[in-house]
Amino acid sequence: MDFKSANDAGLEGVPDPAVLALAAQQERILVSHDFQTMPKHFGDFLQAHGSSPGVFLVPQYVPIREAIEELVLIWSVSDAEEWRNRIVRIPLV
Repeated sequence: MDFKSANDAGLEGVPDPAVLALAAQQERILVSHDFQTMPKHFGDFLQAHGSSPGVFLVPQYVPIREAIEELVLIWSVSDAEEWRNRIVRIPLV
């Protein structure tokens, strides 16, 4: 598992479409708190580009430990291709 924060990637304040494009270019599944605009931008991105590694949306109120445990579980029991072109709320339950 290779995780990069928005700060580490220099993405603070970068518009959603550019973040989605960078994630796709690097074959990374995007993890975001942005329930407001990301779903629409994700749909637009798929229409324009045809494919994305996927997006996991995590509500702000979910404790970081719970979010990390969920992501580690997903990583350990699935293949990245299973999440391609999907936008999913975490935790899954």
